[in-house]
Amino acid sequence: MKKIILVFLIALSANTFAQSVEEKVAATVMSLWKDTVPIGSNTKWSYDMGVVLKGFEGLWMNTGKAEYFFDIQRKMDYFVKDDGTIKGYDKDDYNIDFVNNGKLVLLLYRVTGKDKYKKAADLLRSQLASQPRTHEGGFWHKKIYTNQMWLDGLYMGEPFYAEYAMLFHEDTAFNDIANQFIWMEKHARDAKTGLLYHAWDESKEQKWANKETGTSPLFWARAMGWYSDALVDALEYFPVNHPKRKALIDILNRLVNAIEKQQDKATGLWYDIMNYSGPGKEKNYLENSASCQFVYAIAKGVRKGYLPAAKIAIAKKGYEGILNKFIKEENGQTDVLGTVKVSGLGGNPYRDGSFEYYMSEQVIPNDAKGIGAFLLAASEMYMVPTQSIGAGKTVLLDRWFNSEKKKDVTGADTYWHYVWEERSHPGFYTLGSVFQRYGAKLASLDVAPTAANLKNAQVYIIVDPDHIRDNPKPNFVNAADVKAISDWVKAGGTLLLMANDSNNCDLKHFNLLGAAFGIQFTDKSVNMVKNDQFEQGVVVPGANNPVFTTPKKMYLKEVSTLDIKSPAVANAVKDGDVIIATANYGKGKVLAVGDPWLYNEYLDNRKLPLEYENYKSAENLVKWLLQSPKK
Repeated sequence: MKKIILVFLIALSANTFAQSVEEKVAATVMSLWKDTVPIGSNTKWSYDMGVVLKGFEGLWMNTGKAEYFFDIQRKMDYFVKDDGTIKGYDKDDYNIDFVNNGKLVLLLYRVTGKDKYKKAADLLRSQLASQPRTHEGGFWHKKIYTNQMWLDGLYMGEPFYAEYAMLFHEDTAFNDIANQFIWMEKHARDAKTGLLYHAWDESKEQKWANKETGTSPLFWARAMGWYSDALVDALEYFPVNHPKRKALIDILNRLVNAIEKQQDKATGLWYDIMNYSGPGKEKNYLENSASCQFVYAIAKGVRKGYLPAAKIAIAKKGYEGILNKFIKEENGQTDVLGTVKVSGLGGNPYRDGSFEYYMSEQVIPNDAKGIGAFLLAASEMYMVPTQSIGAGKTVLLDRWFNSEKKKDVTGADTYWHYVWEERSHPGFYTLGSVFQRYGAKLASLDVAPTAANLKNAQVYIIVDPDHIRDNPKPNFVNAADVKAISDWVKAGGTLLLMANDSNNCDLKHFNLLGAAFGIQFTDKSVNMVKNDQFEQGVVVPGANNPVFTTPKKMYLKEVSTLDIKSPAVANAVKDGDVIIATANYGKGKVLAVGDPWLYNEYLDNRKLPLEYENYKSAENLVKWLLQSPKK
């Protein structure tokens, strides 16, 4: 065990062990539930599968290995049919647990655009539209659990609900989503400890319910884990100016302050029943899934700015304890130990919510909920050591010169082609996730650049400016733009210019800006890849490359070559043609490449073979862009 702790401490600086453990645990998942076999139940549309697969999504984004995406797709396709129906799902059960997997359905829709995933998401959304509610408006946990809100249900329903509302412009839904959290805290929070009881019965008729308050008797750790994770996940999709967003952040802070007081000082972990000192207390135990959930919520909350930065110490201590006590490597497999199989209330046989009941439930290895919670925690902790690189920095993506719009499925005009939010092939979602892993904040600029709207950005990206074929009213670069941008670079900004071949990009006006830094995009296009003959798109960065220090082979197709003069210098050259160039300009710096290059199609590795190291290239480029120019 001492060896595990030592390796973890090294990982926090080297950023290697957390990722390797995460991948080893993922390999255990693939071994236990092969190919299309559903995770957890082996047969059912169960919520624990969604927890594991959200962990796989994090692995995909953190490693660039598309095997995790394809495993998500295989598991979901076992259930989601071509007409959008879901095998084994019955809406009329009104079981909010069944909504959780909708998060993966939305992922698949955003990535592939396939209509069957949209139909399946609509089906799950329709359940929420008619889900039975308390008089106040809170979702019942299940139709069979009348008048009851459980903490667990907030995780099962609200992050999906919030992402759906964001994608399909259901702006009024965010009031409903916020209220679910607000009402749950109002009814379940213990004023003395700040902890939340497992559930609340509005009718106060259940045997487990307090006849005055309606709350269940005890503080079950995993229930609070579900609730805290739901908060940080739902907040990710909330409009930043929504009037109830602050209320959710305040709830998260209150809960984390209470959770912090319950953290075991010796191990950094949390007990299955928190703040319990009654009869049989010696039977209480440190529990894996809740500990992982708290680590995830706190680490993500800090990263997203919802929690004070100092709270990361709680997550670090908790994660060290998890690796020490619950992760075991044996017989070539990495197991996750110490997860209680289930805990609930009511039902048949009746679960009375007593301490004796909670202690009677099995604690098992490799429970899907425990594995999923660990994968999520590990994905967040993997990002902790790199956050300082871009901390406090904003990466601003142009949507003025590249201002292509299309109608989305709702009929709304939506920016597309090299934008942060887009997860399909032409988007920059994966690149944005790399920036966020290195601590930067993302923003977009929908108007012409000026000194005022550039001053708070540290990195500004302009990609593939429109010509008349892309946009009937293109915004061409003009002299005022050149002055505003070059003055900003001179004062210390970092500029990334990404063109395209001349058939797909307005090079004429873009070159007005490039000229300020000694860079011109030419009409000569190279790496004209035929079909998927990827070797035709190879660019070798070369030894001692000051930007691309890791990859040996990059992939760029249909690239506009560069003509350069001082202060620009060549960075990557192929057959005598300059492919990438950099320039120091005043206190700032510029990198130019004649291709949009790092969009999802050639970065998330669903299409590109791993031998072409574009993901490593993106990591190197992001670090270079975020680091201040050398003086």
